[in-house]
Amino acid sequence: MVRQYYEQGSHVLLVDTGNSYQGLCELIKGKTKGKDGVYFTYTEDNPIAFNPFFTDDGVFDIEKRESIKTLILTLWKRDDEPPTRSEEVALSNAVSGYIDRIKQSDEYPSFNGFYEYVRGDYKRVLEEKQVREKDFDLAGFLNVLEPYYRGGEYDYLLNSDKQLDLLSKRFIVFEIDAIKDHKILFPIVTIIIMEVFINKMRRLKGVRKMILIEEAWKAIAKEGMAEYIKYLFKTVRKFFGEAIVVTQEVDDIIQSPVVKESIINNSDCKILLDQRKYMNKFDDIQAMLGLTEKEKAQILSINQNNDPSRLYKEVWIGLGGTHSAVYATEVSLEEYLAYTTEETEKMEVMQLASELDGNVELAIKRIAQQRRDNANSY
Repeated sequence: MVRQYYEQGSHVLLVDTGNSYQGLCELIKGKTKGKDGVYFTYTEDNPIAFNPFFTDDGVFDIEKRESIKTLILTLWKRDDEPPTRSEEVALSNAVSGYIDRIKQSDEYPSFNGFYEYVRGDYKRVLEEKQVREKDFDLAGFLNVLEPYYRGGEYDYLLNSDKQLDLLSKRFIVFEIDAIKDHKILFPIVTIIIMEVFINKMRRLKGVRKMILIEEAWKAIAKEGMAEYIKYLFKTVRKFFGEAIVVTQEVDDIIQSPVVKESIINNSDCKILLDQRKYMNKFDDIQAMLGLTEKEKAQILSINQNNDPSRLYKEVWIGLGGTHSAVYATEVSLEEYLAYTTEETEKMEVMQLASELDGNVELAIKRIAQQRRDNANSY
């Protein structure tokens, strides 16, 4: 599906946690001679950095302001610690105040600048308004955000002076498997990537865009992030785009009310694979996804009567309750080798490609032909 989107001219950005798209990305990179197929891997030596206060045109609309507030809220509060109304107001005023200062001066915007504004000018604003500490604990706020300020452990994350230019690249993969278990970095980097996508998306008029978030969506499917996820889905649609989330664990769907309210209710298209191993839980899945009895029967029929002479898998696709059906998906051996996530097969492809001056396409063709020859020799 992702390959077809790309071949039809769409801009595709993927957030991955397992190198699932490495083969396809390398193939595209080879076919475009390096002009496309960008693969970012998060490492300690090469982290993904960002500047949430930077805009190409200097415009801070409501959506941009909301995304900044959501990001700072994620840094500030724990998952089980929703902000009070007075804290939300104080944060909103702080962001607005710093943006006003940016517009009135030549200061280069950054998180460092925001932190210094809150510590200085905004502190005086709070004192003039006689805001009580129990309504907004400024010292506690600054203390929690200090690791992201100059000299802190994560000071590189939000103070980048280089913006990730994704405008001309149509196939980009962010691989963040290295931090998937990091409670601090994982949700922040995921938000950063989504915000970069949205910023660039605004500038691509009349071109279809797609952001696909693999297991990384779990990092943001939390109570404090519900409004941001809704905002993401609605904003993407507004700019001729699509937001797609992928999960392999049905329990992630059943156990998360945020998923239902923020993702499922804003998703017209649903795609399900074989659900037989979740047969005992399917009533819960049906209720969560709002499936009819007809749709349930279709889904539970997947792969039940396949043609043994052909290698294919069935998949159910439902479109907003108006249409649903089970389809067979069958790929060539070459496509299989491009998409495979089996480590030994990926290594075989990449090793041969390195011997062929990095030509992944040629490596795939040779391995596929070799397998066909071996099969025909028996």
